[in-house]
Amino acid sequence: MSVIILFLAVIAVIAGWWLSQQQLMAKPWLDVGSIGDLPARIGSSVPAAKVGLGVFLAVVGCLFALLVSAYFIRIDINATNGGATNGTVLRAMPIPGLLWLNTAVLVGSSVALQCAQIAARHGQRDALRDGLLFGGVSALAFLAGQILVWRQLVDAGYFAASNPANAFFYLLTGVHGLHVAGGLVALGKTIAKAWQGVAIGRLRLSVWLCTVYWHFLLLIWLIILALLTGWADDFIVICRTLVI
Repeated sequence: MSVIILFLAVIAVIAGWWLSQQQLMAKPWLDVGSIGDLPARIGSSVPAAKVGLGVFLAVVGCLFALLVSAYFIRIDINATNGGATNGTVLRAMPIPGLLWLNTAVLVGSSVALQCAQIAARHGQRDALRDGLLFGGVSALAFLAGQILVWRQLVDAGYFAASNPANAFFYLLTGVHGLHVAGGLVALGKTIAKAWQGVAIGRLRLSVWLCTVYWHFLLLIWLIILALLTGWADDFIVICRTLVI
Protein backbone atom coordinates (compact mmCIF):
# COMPACT_ATOMS: atom_id res chain seq x y z
CA MET A 1 0.00 0.00 0.00
CA SER A 2 2.92 2.35 0.71
CA VAL A 3 4.14 1.94 -2.85
CA ILE A 4 0.84 2.98 -4.42
CA ILE A 5 0.66 6.02 -2.11
CA LEU A 6 4.17 7.01 -3.15
CA PHE A 7 3.32 6.42 -6.82
CA LEU A 8 0.19 8.55 -6.61
CA ALA A 9 2.16 11.26 -4.80
CA VAL A 10 4.68 11.33 -7.64
CA ILE A 11 1.84 11.54 -10.18
CA ALA A 12 0.28 14.41 -8.21
CA VAL A 13 3.58 16.31 -8.06
CA ILE A 14 4.15 15.89 -11.80
CA ALA A 15 0.58 16.93 -12.58
CA GLY A 16 0.84 19.95 -10.30
CA TRP A 17 4.10 21.05 -11.89
CA TRP A 18 2.69 20.59 -15.40
CA LEU A 19 -0.45 22.58 -14.59
CA SER A 20 1.61 25.35 -13.04
CA GLN A 21 3.59 25.62 -16.26
CA GLN A 22 0.35 26.07 -18.22
CA GLN A 23 -0.62 29.15 -16.16
CA LEU A 24 -4.11 27.79 -15.50
CA MET A 25 -4.27 29.74 -12.25
CA ALA A 26 -3.33 33.04 -13.87
CA LYS A 27 -5.64 36.04 -13.34
CA PRO A 28 -5.29 38.17 -16.48
CA TRP A 29 -7.97 40.62 -15.33
CA LEU A 30 -5.60 41.74 -12.55
CA ASP A 31 -2.67 42.40 -14.90
CA VAL A 32 -1.79 45.98 -15.72
CA GLY A 33 -1.51 46.71 -19.42
CA SER A 34 -3.20 48.13 -22.44
CA ILE A 35 -6.51 46.82 -23.71
CA GLY A 36 -4.84 45.75 -26.93
CA ASP A 37 -2.90 43.10 -25.03
CA LEU A 38 -6.07 41.21 -24.10
CA PRO A 39 -6.59 39.29 -27.37
CA ALA A 40 -2.99 38.08 -27.27
CA ARG A 41 -3.42 36.79 -23.74
CA ILE A 42 -6.63 34.99 -24.65
CA GLY A 43 -5.03 33.44 -27.71
CA SER A 44 -2.17 32.02 -25.62
CA SER A 45 -4.49 29.90 -23.48
CA VAL A 46 -3.66 26.22 -23.02
CA PRO A 47 -5.13 23.98 -25.75
CA ALA A 48 -7.88 21.74 -24.48
CA ALA A 49 -6.08 18.74 -25.98
CA LYS A 50 -3.10 19.25 -23.66
CA VAL A 51 -5.32 19.48 -20.61
CA GLY A 52 -7.24 16.41 -21.75
CA LEU A 53 -4.03 14.44 -22.24
CA GLY A 54 -2.82 15.43 -18.80
CA VAL A 55 -6.04 14.22 -17.19
CA PHE A 56 -5.98 11.01 -19.23
CA LEU A 57 -2.39 10.23 -18.26
CA ALA A 58 -3.25 10.81 -14.61
CA VAL A 59 -6.11 8.32 -14.88
CA VAL A 60 -3.95 5.76 -16.68
CA GLY A 61 -1.23 6.25 -14.08
CA CYS A 62 -3.74 5.54 -11.31
CA LEU A 63 -4.89 2.41 -13.16
CA PHE A 64 -1.39 1.01 -13.33
CA ALA A 65 -0.78 2.08 -9.73
CA LEU A 66 -3.76 -0.03 -8.67
CA LEU A 67 -2.46 -3.02 -10.66
CA VAL A 68 0.98 -2.64 -9.11
CA SER A 69 -0.61 -2.36 -5.67
CA ALA A 70 -2.52 -5.60 -6.29
CA TYR A 71 0.76 -7.22 -7.27
CA PHE A 72 2.41 -6.14 -3.99
CA ILE A 73 -0.61 -7.21 -1.93
CA ARG A 74 -0.46 -10.63 -3.57
CA ILE A 75 3.21 -10.87 -2.58
CA ASP A 76 2.32 -10.12 1.04
CA ILE A 77 -0.47 -12.70 1.05
CA ASN A 78 1.83 -15.27 -0.48
CA ALA A 79 4.52 -14.64 2.14
CA THR A 80 1.99 -14.66 4.99
CA ASN A 81 0.58 -17.99 3.88
CA GLY A 82 3.95 -19.65 3.97
CA GLY A 83 5.15 -18.94 0.44
CA ALA A 84 8.74 -18.24 -0.45
CA THR A 85 10.18 -15.07 0.97
CA ASN A 86 10.13 -11.85 -1.02
CA GLY A 87 7.36 -13.24 -3.19
CA THR A 88 9.67 -15.34 -5.36
CA VAL A 89 6.83 -17.72 -6.13
CA LEU A 90 5.13 -14.94 -8.04
CA ARG A 91 8.13 -14.65 -10.34
CA ALA A 92 8.35 -18.33 -11.20
CA MET A 93 7.59 -17.45 -14.82
CA PRO A 94 10.79 -17.01 -16.86
CA ILE A 95 11.42 -13.78 -18.70
CA PRO A 96 11.84 -14.54 -22.43
CA GLY A 97 14.84 -12.95 -24.11
CA LEU A 98 12.53 -11.46 -26.72
CA LEU A 99 11.14 -9.18 -24.02
CA TRP A 100 14.43 -7.27 -23.93
CA LEU A 101 14.35 -6.80 -27.67
CA ASN A 102 10.77 -5.50 -27.39
CA THR A 103 11.95 -3.02 -24.76
CA ALA A 104 14.68 -1.75 -27.09
CA VAL A 105 12.10 -1.39 -29.88
CA LEU A 106 9.78 0.66 -27.65
CA VAL A 107 12.70 2.89 -26.64
CA GLY A 108 13.47 3.40 -30.33
CA SER A 109 9.84 4.31 -30.99
CA SER A 110 9.87 6.92 -28.24
CA VAL A 111 13.17 8.38 -29.49
CA ALA A 112 11.82 8.54 -33.05
CA LEU A 113 8.77 10.50 -31.93
CA GLN A 114 10.98 12.88 -29.96
CA CYS A 115 12.97 13.48 -33.15
CA ALA A 116 9.69 14.07 -35.00
CA GLN A 117 8.66 16.66 -32.44
CA ILE A 118 12.00 18.47 -32.86
CA ALA A 119 11.59 18.35 -36.63
CA ALA A 120 8.08 19.80 -36.35
CA ARG A 121 9.41 22.61 -34.21
CA HIS A 122 12.00 23.50 -36.85
CA GLY A 123 9.67 23.04 -39.81
CA GLN A 124 11.53 20.03 -41.27
CA ARG A 125 8.80 18.08 -43.06
CA ASP A 126 10.92 15.16 -44.29
CA ALA A 127 12.44 14.53 -40.88
CA LEU A 128 8.98 14.85 -39.35
CA ARG A 129 7.57 12.19 -41.66
CA ASP A 130 10.51 9.86 -41.08
CA GLY A 131 10.26 10.20 -37.30
CA LEU A 132 6.52 9.58 -37.23
CA LEU A 133 6.74 6.64 -39.60
CA PHE A 134 9.63 5.00 -37.76
CA GLY A 135 7.89 5.54 -34.44
CA GLY A 136 4.68 3.96 -35.71
CA VAL A 137 6.41 0.97 -37.30
CA SER A 138 8.47 0.41 -34.14
CA ALA A 139 5.32 0.48 -32.01
CA LEU A 140 3.71 -2.11 -34.28
CA ALA A 141 6.85 -4.22 -33.99
CA PHE A 142 6.64 -3.92 -30.20
CA LEU A 143 3.07 -5.21 -30.17
CA ALA A 144 3.96 -8.05 -32.53
CA GLY A 145 6.89 -8.94 -30.29
CA GLN A 146 4.65 -8.97 -27.21
CA ILE A 147 2.27 -11.37 -28.94
CA LEU A 148 5.20 -13.61 -29.80
CA VAL A 149 6.28 -13.56 -26.15
CA TRP A 150 2.80 -14.65 -25.12
CA ARG A 151 2.86 -17.45 -27.71
CA GLN A 152 6.23 -18.66 -26.46
CA LEU A 153 5.05 -18.76 -22.85
CA VAL A 154 1.75 -20.47 -23.69
CA ASP A 155 3.54 -23.08 -25.79
CA ALA A 156 5.86 -23.68 -22.83
CA GLY A 157 2.84 -24.33 -20.58
CA TYR A 158 2.72 -21.04 -18.68
CA PHE A 159 -1.02 -20.35 -18.61
CA ALA A 160 -2.65 -17.42 -16.84
CA ALA A 161 -4.80 -19.61 -14.59
CA SER A 162 -2.00 -21.88 -13.43
CA ASN A 163 -0.03 -19.42 -11.29
CA PRO A 164 -0.47 -15.88 -9.89
CA ALA A 165 2.82 -14.87 -11.51
CA ASN A 166 1.47 -15.84 -14.91
CA ALA A 167 -1.77 -13.95 -14.35
CA PHE A 168 0.03 -10.75 -13.36
CA PHE A 169 2.41 -11.03 -16.31
CA TYR A 170 -0.41 -11.34 -18.85
CA LEU A 171 -2.51 -8.68 -17.11
CA LEU A 172 0.20 -6.03 -16.89
CA THR A 173 1.64 -6.59 -20.35
CA GLY A 174 -1.85 -6.91 -21.86
CA VAL A 175 -3.17 -3.64 -20.40
CA HIS A 176 0.00 -1.86 -21.47
CA GLY A 177 -0.31 -3.32 -24.97
CA LEU A 178 -3.89 -2.07 -25.23
CA HIS A 179 -2.74 1.46 -24.44
CA VAL A 180 -0.01 1.20 -27.07
CA ALA A 181 -2.60 0.03 -29.60
CA GLY A 182 -4.86 2.94 -28.68
CA GLY A 183 -2.00 5.37 -29.10
CA LEU A 184 -1.31 3.94 -32.55
CA VAL A 185 -4.77 5.09 -33.66
CA ALA A 186 -3.95 8.72 -32.86
CA LEU A 187 -0.43 8.33 -34.25
CA GLY A 188 -1.79 6.84 -37.45
CA LYS A 189 -4.04 9.87 -37.98
CA THR A 190 -1.08 12.19 -37.42
CA ILE A 191 1.04 10.23 -39.90
CA ALA A 192 -1.75 10.40 -42.48
CA LYS A 193 -1.99 14.18 -42.08
CA ALA A 194 1.77 14.55 -42.43
CA TRP A 195 1.81 12.58 -45.69
CA GLN A 196 -1.21 14.47 -47.00
CA GLY A 197 0.75 17.71 -46.86
CA VAL A 198 -1.02 19.36 -43.94
CA ALA A 199 0.86 22.46 -42.77
CA ILE A 200 3.47 21.69 -40.13
CA GLY A 201 2.04 24.41 -37.92
CA ARG A 202 -1.21 22.45 -37.70
CA LEU A 203 0.66 19.22 -36.91
CA ARG A 204 2.79 20.44 -34.03
CA LEU A 205 0.13 19.89 -31.38
CA SER A 206 -0.71 16.37 -32.57
CA VAL A 207 2.96 15.42 -32.71
CA TRP A 208 3.51 16.82 -29.22
CA LEU A 209 0.57 14.87 -27.83
CA CYS A 210 1.76 11.61 -29.41
CA THR A 211 5.31 12.15 -28.17
CA VAL A 212 4.31 12.83 -24.57
CA TYR A 213 1.98 9.83 -24.60
CA TRP A 214 4.74 7.58 -25.95
CA HIS A 215 7.23 8.75 -23.32
CA PHE A 216 4.61 7.97 -20.67
CA LEU A 217 4.03 4.46 -22.05
CA LEU A 218 7.78 3.86 -22.08
CA LEU A 219 8.02 4.91 -18.42
CA ILE A 220 5.13 2.60 -17.48
CA TRP A 221 6.73 -0.27 -19.39
CA LEU A 222 10.07 0.19 -17.61
CA ILE A 223 8.25 0.05 -14.26
CA ILE A 224 6.44 -3.13 -15.32
CA LEU A 225 9.71 -4.66 -16.48
CA ALA A 226 11.36 -3.81 -13.16
CA LEU A 227 8.54 -5.62 -11.35
CA LEU A 228 8.59 -8.70 -13.54
CA THR A 229 12.36 -9.11 -13.37
CA GLY A 230 12.60 -8.49 -9.63
CA TRP A 231 14.60 -5.28 -9.91
CA ALA A 232 12.02 -3.49 -7.77
CA ASP A 233 12.61 -5.66 -4.70
CA ASP A 234 15.01 -3.21 -3.06
CA PHE A 235 12.60 -0.35 -3.74
CA ILE A 236 9.77 -2.30 -2.09
CA VAL A 237 11.89 -2.98 0.99
CA ILE A 238 12.82 0.72 1.29
CA CYS A 239 9.16 1.78 1.05
CA ARG A 240 8.10 -0.69 3.71
CA THR A 241 10.92 0.45 6.00
CA LEU A 242 9.86 4.11 5.63
CA VAL A 243 6.26 3.28 6.50
CA ILE A 244 7.03 1.01 9.40
